Amino acid sequence: MHKVVIALVSFSLANVAASVQAKELLANDRFMCSWGAGTAARAQELKLSGVSLYAARQKIHAYPFNKSWMRMMAMGITEQTYDSPSRFKPAAVRESFYEECIRYKLARK
Repeated sequence: MHKVVIALVSFSLANVAASVQAKELLANDRFMCSWGAGTAARAQELKLSGVSLYAARQKIHAYPFNKSWMRMMAMGITEQTYDSPSRFKPAAVRESFYEECIRYKLARK
């Protein structure tokens, strides 16, 4: 019984530490990860539907972006998505990208 209580307390402390770390991220970092995850999911959706990389690039060039860095970042994410042999669903790509991006941002701190 004592070991169970210790395990539960350890698990609770780990969750608190993880939530504190997530709060330490700047809002801009969370926005970039979320935006990038959405971009990767859209690229995966286009790839799975048979749209060529050339056509996907044309869509990116035609889209109006709010920030100057977004167009080139979208191009890079799209090209990496097309280069990957992955056939995952777009929702899985979004989740994976977001989690890895957050992990990367936290590791840099």
